[in-house]
Amino acid sequence: MRQLQLRFQNEEGRMITFTLDSPEEPVDVEQVNLVMNEIIDENAFLTPGGELVKKHSARIIERTVEEIEML
Repeated sequence: MRQLQLRFQNEEGRMITFTLDSPEEPVDVEQVNLVMNEIIDENAFLTPGGELVKKHSARIIERTVEEIEML
């Protein structure tokens, strides 16, 4: 499964990560930046460490899960 992680810094300097499952492919870098800016501008989320104040990064995470048969 692929996930899009949006990573921000809050007022205390802590890293806050929002994870979105199955992002639309291909990921539009400009759209990701616009959305992240809007999240900060609109104070869309309040964290225990205060408001989000800065974009840190965005990344795609891909995980592979292999089931092991139980005997």
